[in-house]
Formats: sequence, C-alpha cells, structure tokens
Amino acid sequence: MNLMFIVRKFVHYFNLESELDNPDRIHEEIIKGIAFKGTNLWILVFAIIVASVGLNMNSTAVIIGAMLISPLMGPINGMGYSIATYNYELFKQSIKNFSFAVLASLIASTTYFALSPIATAHSELLARTSPTIYDVMIAFFGGLAGIVAISSKHKGNVIPGVAIATALMPPLCTAGYGLATTQFDYFFGAIYLFTINTVFIAIASVVISQILKFPIRTLVDKQYKQKVNRWISVVILIVLLPSIYFGYGLVQKEKFNENANRYITNVSTIEGNFLLKSDINVRTQTITLIYGGLHLSSDQKAMIIEKASTFNLQKANIIIQQGLAIDNLSGINTATIQLREEISNLKLELKEKDAAMGNLIKKNEVGETILKEINALFPQIEGCIYAETLQFSGKASGATPIAIVLFTLKKEQSITLAEQEKIENWLKTKVSLNNIKILYE
Repeated sequence: MNLMFIVRKFVHYFNLESELDNPDRIHEEIIKGIAFKGTNLWILVFAIIVASVGLNMNSTAVIIGAMLISPLMGPINGMGYSIATYNYELFKQSIKNFSFAVLASLIASTTYFALSPIATAHSELLARTSPTIYDVMIAFFGGLAGIVAISSKHKGNVIPGVAIATALMPPLCTAGYGLATTQFDYFFGAIYLFTINTVFIAIASVVISQILKFPIRTLVDKQYKQKVNRWISVVILIVLLPSIYFGYGLVQKEKFNENANRYITNVSTIEGNFLLKSDINVRTQTITLIYGGLHLSSDQKAMIIEKASTFNLQKANIIIQQGLAIDNLSGINTATIQLREEISNLKLELKEKDAAMGNLIKKNEVGETILKEINALFPQIEGCIYAETLQFSGKASGATPIAIVLFTLKKEQSITLAEQEKIENWLKTKVSLNNIKILYE
C-alpha cells in the first residue's frame, strides 16, 4: 500500500496534464510562430547578421545574443505539431515558411562574409562543421523542452534557452561562410548540423504532441497515419546514422589526442636530448617530435617510436626531427664536459657562499637574542653588542676563537660579581664557546 502511494506520488510530479494549456491557445501559439513576414522576417535577418559577426570575430557572447533573438524555432515546432496532428495544410505552410527563412538566412550570411575583410575560420565557426550524435541528443532533448514549454500555461523563459542549446543560427551562418569563401566542406558540414537540429526538434515536437494527445483537426484514415509514421522513421534513420558515425570518430579522436599527450610527456627527454616542440595531427594520426641536444642515434629514434605502442598508438605515424643539434665530435664533447664541470664548481661555490652568508646573518641576530633573554633576568641591562673573532697570542701559534660581548647598563645600575659569574656561565652554554670576553659599560 505504501509502495503504491509512493509510486502514484512520484508519477504525479511528472504529470503534465494539470499544467496543460487550452489546446486552441496552443494551436494559435504555434501558428503565430510559423509566419515569416514583416517583424519576424526582419528579426531573422538581423539575428543572422549578428550571429555572422559573432562567428567572424570569434565572440561567444555575440553568438548567444543572436540565438536569443532568432525566430527559427517557430516553423520547426509547426512542422512537428502538424505531423503529430496529421494537419497536411499546416505542414505545407510550415515547410514553405521555414524554407523561405533558411534561404533568407543563407543570403544574408553569405553576403556578410563576402563583404567582410576577415576571412579566418575561428574556433566558434569550425565547431559548426563536424556534427555528431551528441548534437542529435542536444536537438532532441532541447526540442522536448521547447514544445513542453509551449504547451504549458506557464511559458517561462524556456524557449530562449532552447534556441541557445540547439544552436540553429550559427550553422546557417557557417554555411554562408562556406559559400562566400567557396569552402564547400564547411557548407555541407554546417548544413548537415542544421538539418540534425531541425529534424530532431521537429521529432521532439511530434513525440510530445502525441503524448499530450493534441486534438486532430482534420479527417485522416488509418493508412495515411501509417504512411506518415513510416516517413518519420525513414527521415530519422537518414539523419541519425551519419551522426553516429561522426560521433564515433569524435570519440576516437579524443582518445588519440589524450594518448598522444601522455606519450609526448613520456618521451620529453632522451639521453641528453630534450623535446623542443611537438605537434599532434588528430585527423592524420601523426605526431611530430622536434628534439634539441646531441644528434639522436638510430637506436634512440627506434626506442622513441617503439614506446608509442605502450600508449595504444601503434597505428600513429611518429615523425622525429632534430631542431638544435651538437655534432658528436670529440673536441666539442671535451669542451662540453669542461664547461659542465666549471658550471658545477661555480654552483658549489655559490652554495658555500650562501651558507657562509646565512651563518653571518644568524650571528648578527645572536646579540638581539641574548639581549631579549638576559633582559628578562637582569632588567638593568638595556643593550648588547655581540661579535665573534679570533684571538692571537705571541706565545702560541695559531689563533683561538673568542666571543666578545658588551652589555650596556641603565644609568646608576650595576651588576654584582656573583651576577657576572652567572651571566658568563649562561653565555658559554648559549653560544657554545668557552672563550668569552664580557664587558659592562
């Protein structure tokens, strides 16, 4: 009993019927979005120009702005809705208006790129030339969100978000770029992406329209329904299969790129040679390695190429080049060894100097430490000078290390002999020297 209650409660949360708008209002909303004349047409042309500028300047923000104001979603939803409700006249009108909108967009974008002085294909533009199965998923689920929002009483701000996610405008602009620069691989790649987005947004509209049982406003027989459903299946297969192939290719390219980067890190230094530059060409599966240092031997090159198999790069073409080389001559080798020895000696001397300087700094701080500690015991001492030097004697050879400490006393203050003895014993322990000369002033 409790389980059934939980299931009903769970299903209730996903129920759309309670928020479903009036079917007549939904119908009017979809018909209104299909029209492409006057305001809608001008908005479309302006949006295309804005998106083209964004792609031309590689500006993501500008492209998003263009997608927000684009009215292309209307006739696509109209196509899906008309198929689901078997409204042939509405489907024809949607196709006609959509085709006109696409043609106008291509003319606008082609004209812009033909006149633009910048013809470089930036990353934002290139991203619209290689559609994959992931684009199918984005278009389908984005289309589901769009038609659910249209059919709801609470429209919200879903439609602009769907326009951004499914990205209808940028592929059209990229297709225009391909035409303007006569790069037809860009044109066909972008048109295919646009077709994927269009078809699967429409399919999403068909699915939701049938699930929500939008009323059929025309008389249709069973055979006509079956014919429509067959055509839908054929179109889905035609559009879907190439995208699966491209999606598989994308995954393989990502794997190759990841393995190649790990391989390059592993072979960055080879017995006195270091990697100056590397290049990965995912399309041709070629890895170029440029080394500096002594000339790489044939065995070393073979070892570098053999290592590729460890990173699943057996089929990769490894190109090894020498960028900066030192000839393997005995004279140069001798000079190199001598130079390395001199550098090592200099480094050692620098370390010794640093250590001596560090000890000197520490000794300079000894006086301050002594003053702080002794002042707590003998407040009459207000200053301290500490130094370490050598004591020479004419009677004995060599020199003896000695610490000299000068304490400054406050006015009219003194240190007794007993206190002086305590201070001397304490200092000998503190500075680890038995030979200490202590003065008071």
